[in-house]
Amino acid sequence: MAFKSDNTSGISAEVLANISSVNSDIADAYGSDAVTERVCAQFNTLFEKEVSVHFMATGTAANCLALSALTPSHGVIFCGNHAHITTDEANAPELFTGGAKLINLPGSHGKICPTAFNRAIHNLRAMRPHAAMPAALSLTQSTELGTVYTRAELKTLISIAKRHDLYVHMDGARFANALVKLGESPANLTWRLGVDVLSFGGTKNGALAAEAVVFFNPDLAKNMDYQQKRFGQLMSKMHFFSCQFEALFENDLWLKNARHANTMAQQLSQTLQNFGQVEILYPVEANEIFARMPVALARTLRDQGFQFYDWSFDEHETYKVYRFVTSFNSKQSDIEKVYSLRST
Repeated sequence: MAFKSDNTSGISAEVLANISSVNSDIADAYGSDAVTERVCAQFNTLFEKEVSVHFMATGTAANCLALSALTPSHGVIFCGNHAHITTDEANAPELFTGGAKLINLPGSHGKICPTAFNRAIHNLRAMRPHAAMPAALSLTQSTELGTVYTRAELKTLISIAKRHDLYVHMDGARFANALVKLGESPANLTWRLGVDVLSFGGTKNGALAAEAVVFFNPDLAKNMDYQQKRFGQLMSKMHFFSCQFEALFENDLWLKNARHANTMAQQLSQTLQNFGQVEILYPVEANEIFARMPVALARTLRDQGFQFYDWSFDEHETYKVYRFVTSFNSKQSDIEKVYSLRST
């Protein structure tokens, strides 16, 4: 009955078993082990090209270290106004990049507006050297509002970035959810469109604490080991992090987990709409739902043990916005319990 966040869910049994299995091994430290080497080869196969992979413990570190490779300290990183790097990562991007500036761009349903992006670049370039230098674009796939960029939408934004010599980062904390929604290959949604680096999420998709920064442009990755060490992300027992992806890739568990989470979100969204006066604010395309509903209904659900997140915080409102997030281990029986409350 927990729909507060996919960070609150447990670990896939297969991931936990693989962590246990490598615990009996003696492994070289800092990523020079057989498990990490094997998983890096799996990433090459997954993306259909040789990539440079760096394993980290948190999504914040993955995003910010990736961005540190794309921009100088006097650069600008463009992102959506709901992007995790600008709303939920304190000033870590500024710290990791040595002071690069984040500029938030408007858009619809969590997606950046191409016209606003293009205009922002031109405005900054026209003010050189008084304005910061456009350096990178960060895209979130799936978005923070539970929507998914189509391949065409990504192509439009990335084409603008490349036309102006900007690098492109993709925050893929929920990348798997986007893949199963679109039915695209990992390569088609990343480097074939011009993405330079991807923060490949594992933690929200059944891992314990595992993220991977995947560089498609090898020149950008040549000093990442230094950056990892500098910011405390070069793990001594790296094989405990890389082995989690090995388990996720086995029999496409990572896609099965994401598909289940997406399916549960669709079912929960339909169930919530069975209550009167509930409005789903954005298309439910991944595993997040944003619902405007009466505070009294939210209180009833919580009294029954359901957990979800307040998205608007005005204490005097009779209607508020709430976020529901489904996970790889969300249970259909819990959604049925929500439905059963409709007649009470």
